[in-house]
Amino acid sequence: MHNSWMLRRRELLGLAAGMAAAGALPGCLSRSTRESNAGTLDARTFTAERRFLKTRFGRIAYVERGSGPAALFLHGFPLNSFQWRGALERLSPDRRCVAPDFMGLGYTEVADGQDVSPASQVEMLVALLEGLSLPSVDVVANDSGGAVAQLLVTRHPERVRTLLLTNCDVESECPPPAVLPVIDMARDGTYVDAWLTPWLADKPLARSEVGIGGMTYSHPSQPTDEAIEYYFAPLVRSPRGKAWVHAYTLGLEKNALAGIEPALKRCRVPARIVWGMADTIFSPSSADYLDRTLGNSRGVRRVEGAKLFFPEEYPDLIAEEARRLWGVASR
Repeated sequence: MHNSWMLRRRELLGLAAGMAAAGALPGCLSRSTRESNAGTLDARTFTAERRFLKTRFGRIAYVERGSGPAALFLHGFPLNSFQWRGALERLSPDRRCVAPDFMGLGYTEVADGQDVSPASQVEMLVALLEGLSLPSVDVVANDSGGAVAQLLVTRHPERVRTLLLTNCDVESECPPPAVLPVIDMARDGTYVDAWLTPWLADKPLARSEVGIGGMTYSHPSQPTDEAIEYYFAPLVRSPRGKAWVHAYTLGLEKNALAGIEPALKRCRVPARIVWGMADTIFSPSSADYLDRTLGNSRGVRRVEGAKLFFPEEYPDLIAEEARRLWGVASR
């Protein structure tokens, strides 16, 4: 796995260098791709619904839809809350859905000098919940957001009613080996310009085997042009944005879940695991680890052919599993 990412890194760096030598990276293409998760919120609507909550951590960007008991959606790296647009639209009739952008990613405006490690992200979320008058939430999480979710449920169990985890870090894979080259690049200050900037400029490259699409999405049409723009534009277009991405990435280097297993075993929060079995970042065996470790696991659903960011591609499946965990009748 590690060697595969190193090879992809070399290929992409070589491609980016070649384009730079030719004069410039390609501009944004007009090609439109068809959403595999049709019927989801578009970027214009999502942007219009974005809100900010001022906290000591900075101005936290989030999107909120629906009413009733609250659900909190935690995105992956290097994405933002737009990852959950399909799930929010489907689940807003059942829950007050809140999807924040983590510090260092998306549109959250981080306070100067703020730590953005997973532990600090947990405390930011607690401040967000307090600011929104949400005593407890149903948590749905993916990727590095899943590590934050595990910290949240063990450190603040009163805040979490249920926990739905998709492919994410576990104690033995935090970070997973595949992410180590990205951390190395972040330490050198090269990650954004080596990977994210070329992907933003050349959408087909982003969907290729050496791009985020081939690495982490199941369908070759993903992520769409719109999603690529929404995810990467705020990260690459200012020195401050780049610095925060690198800070977030370096925050993944230390195992944030070290020693968490006893607390997970004591956890009585109802939990469900939904795992993409074609993921090359997190091991399929990690789903079984969570199932036998979480004290109140409701089992594992394995999704054949699905890679890391499948929750974005299969919002109907996420909605189905969430409603089942929440005890809400299917629609």
